Parts: sequence; C-alpha cells; structure tokens
Amino acid sequence: MNANQLMKYPVIKVKETSTIKTVIKQFIQHGISGLPVVNERNEVVAYISDGDMMRYIGRHKNIVIDSFSFVNVMMGDEYSFEERTGKLLDLNVLKIAKTKVITVSSNEHVENIAAILGEKQIKKLPVVKDGVLVGIISRGDVIRAAFKTLI
Repeated sequence: MNANQLMKYPVIKVKETSTIKTVIKQFIQHGISGLPVVNERNEVVAYISDGDMMRYIGRHKNIVIDSFSFVNVMMGDEYSFEERTGKLLDLNVLKIAKTKVITVSSNEHVENIAAILGEKQIKKLPVVKDGVLVGIISRGDVIRAAFKTLI
C-alpha cells in the first residue's frame, strides 16, 4: 500500500501569508491540530501545529548565562499570558511554524511512512507529487490501513 492509497485529500492548509488567527479558525472548524503551510504554487513551505502555539503562549523560563567574569539573566517572559495570546493571533504563520518539513512522495510505501512517523515522532506527513501538496497522512491512517484486515 502506498501513500496515494492512504492519504486524505483535499488537504486543509493555509497560505504562507496567513495569520495565526486564520490557522486557529481552521483548527476549530475542522477539529484538527496541525496543517501544512503552502506557497502560491501549492508547495509545502512549513507546518504549523498546536504544539508550536503552546510553545509561544506557554511560560518561558529565565535563562542564566554564567561567564567567567559575569552572570547574565535573560528574562523568559516580558509579556503576560494574556498579552502573548493576544499578540499570537496577528502573527504571520511563518513566525512560529516549523520550516523544516518532512514530506513523503505519493508513491511512498506504508512501512516507510510508519517508520518516519515513529522515528521522527510526528503526527502527520504531507504527501507531495512533483513538489506539490496532494494529500496528508496521519498516524491513524497508517494504523487503520495496517490493521483493517487483522481485527
């Protein structure tokens, strides 16, 4: 079984010019927690997840830099939680999205897809054909396909 037999399409995605507010609306409307970010040619340029948002709005620890001659403390949060959540909405998606995106080709075999999802500890893989986004595969898609005939 190959990616093109497992993938979901059309893909819920956002453009690289979108704001986080647009992303959150997609998350809520479709009950998802991550999606690809594409350019005008429908090429995957980033991936945004709820985890990226949690890292932005969550408490940031102070960082202590201890040099031989001085100790410098960089404060983790200059804004309150409410201020961080408010500021997040208007940010461009590329400010917090991961730009190193792992993708699979539409003819990738399911066992290789399972290996990537497991080893990289990611939940979804965008599927591309000739560099263009054509689908998306989740861990659940692989589990359903692998065990459908066994249970």
